[in-house]
Amino acid sequence: MMVSVLLKYRQFLKFTADVLLWSVMPFLAYWLRIENNVFDYQSDIVLIVFFTIPVKILFVYFLNQTKRSWQFSSTKEIFILSSSITLYSTIYLIVAMIGIEGLFIPLSVPLIEGLLSVLVLGALRITVRVIFNEDFFKKKGEVKQKRILIAGAGNAGAMIAREMIRNPRSGYLPVAFLDDAIINWGQNIMGIPVVGRTSQMSEIARKYSVDELIIAIPSVAGDVIKRLVELARSSNLQYRIIPGLYDLIKGKVEIDQIRKVDVEDLLRRAPVSLNTNKIKIYLKDRVVMVTGAGGSIGSEIVRQVAKFSPKLIILLGRGENSVYNIQRNMRKDFPEIEVKVKICDVRDYNTLAQIFETTQPDVIFHAAAHKHVPLMEENPSQAIFNNVGGTRNLVNLSLDFKVKHFVNISTDKAVNPTSVMGASKRISEYVVQQGAKLSKEGQKFVSVRFGNVLGSRGSVIPIFKEQIRMGGPVTVTHPEMVRYFMTIPEASQLVLQAGALDRNGAVFVLDMGEPMKIVDMARELIKLSGLEPDKDIKIQFSGIRDGEKLFEELLTAEEGTSMTQFEKIMVANNSGLPENLHEKLDNLFIVAKSGNGRMIREKIKELVPSYHKNDEEINITNKKFKETIL
Repeated sequence: MMVSVLLKYRQFLKFTADVLLWSVMPFLAYWLRIENNVFDYQSDIVLIVFFTIPVKILFVYFLNQTKRSWQFSSTKEIFILSSSITLYSTIYLIVAMIGIEGLFIPLSVPLIEGLLSVLVLGALRITVRVIFNEDFFKKKGEVKQKRILIAGAGNAGAMIAREMIRNPRSGYLPVAFLDDAIINWGQNIMGIPVVGRTSQMSEIARKYSVDELIIAIPSVAGDVIKRLVELARSSNLQYRIIPGLYDLIKGKVEIDQIRKVDVEDLLRRAPVSLNTNKIKIYLKDRVVMVTGAGGSIGSEIVRQVAKFSPKLIILLGRGENSVYNIQRNMRKDFPEIEVKVKICDVRDYNTLAQIFETTQPDVIFHAAAHKHVPLMEENPSQAIFNNVGGTRNLVNLSLDFKVKHFVNISTDKAVNPTSVMGASKRISEYVVQQGAKLSKEGQKFVSVRFGNVLGSRGSVIPIFKEQIRMGGPVTVTHPEMVRYFMTIPEASQLVLQAGALDRNGAVFVLDMGEPMKIVDMARELIKLSGLEPDKDIKIQFSGIRDGEKLFEELLTAEEGTSMTQFEKIMVANNSGLPENLHEKLDNLFIVAKSGNGRMIREKIKELVPSYHKNDEEINITNKKFKETIL
């Protein structure tokens, strides 16, 4: 009851407290100045108080002192308070120097009063902040605070600690920092000590009775995160993490961003060093279209593009719900960027033409595609219509409407493809290269080829998580199956950078790092869920499916690569376009309309000689594996 009354009238109470305490200051100032003779000037002091109260009321009111939260008072609030009192004291001192007949005002009194006022009124605010931050009005036991050890004594760690201290109801109490930089040892951040290196975690956790580790190093690589997680496990600590640099929209770290460590974190690499000036040149104040904008990669490209102040972003997709979600997120995270939604299938040439006519795009990122390998084996005509036909429509319209930059998202499955999906993406690369040949000066058409992205729709990670949630088993196709992986934000940033390179017709290949066994990823995910692989959650091997390979490649044997000015972007040395490409594409679409899978694959083979359906290889591999476990 008392708290609710205080909250209801808090502005009036703050106003009254400021004015009353400030009005007492003349008595204290005179007493400090003339000590025992203060009562001889009692009438002077009363007159000064009487005349200065209205002035002080005006200062408190017009400087909005009562509207500033005392609960979260900081150096900024104290500075504003000090500035207003200094201004008042300066005016008071000038009046004292001029003199008022009949009043005794020593010149030191305005100075003493000003200093006392800053100390007393500042102390009042700090006291209120301390009381609230200690949950003075909260019943004991209402919120149990976890004792937190923060790994990383940099800016992110300091921000997290500050937020925890300011918000005790969050349930976090930071007690110590760990940092491997010797220069930080012995320092205090927000009153919290930096007590040692991360390798001392177990010892420090016992000493400070720590409940949970929070990893607060946004730029750290995945192998370091993995080591910290293993140290936390061996120290019997819970562990969580703040987002990586790619995921921090505007560089601010907040408590509600703290989350569980995920497989994506373990595969983090050092942040990409982007040439933002080059990217800005082709994106700033431009109309940018992203196809497949509601998908995992498309939506992240949209977010990355928004950072470079485009004139307009066109979200093009055929799934209204997913496109609506990214539109809503953009309004929240980038309200200053104009966004238009266009619901359209890239196979629909006429509707696409209308959209190009009305929006006049300058830049296109083409991320719309069918990507599911086994499904496209069963529906090969749809892979051709969507992946090849959609790309052809967009390239032709881009040529007609003089689009300056066209960036096609490709895949490592386009290399020596064993699947219809992979072959369709290889043919799409040809279509883009053909567009480059037909382009006018100032136009660029490129493809960017990379492997699997973590967390994308249809990838193994969401499937594994669901299987773990259901109690298992986790199904992996083969114990030796490996894939290249990259986080969605890193891939999207490199796509933007590749688009800035002056290589018309190029197929860029992203550095994917080291390939990873799928079964190892499954085991890590089970551990991150607090469970033991093969004990709490079983792993089952289901066999390689149609169109899949044990190993993916980023280049054909004939291609090879050349370096670009960016270490994580290479360019494939292409072996040229197939002869009579236009005619062969027309024949492919005619056969695709028949729905005859055998004939479609024959036409694909004419365009992509390295394409081969690997049924026999799959059967032999699966048979060998079954024999080893019997």
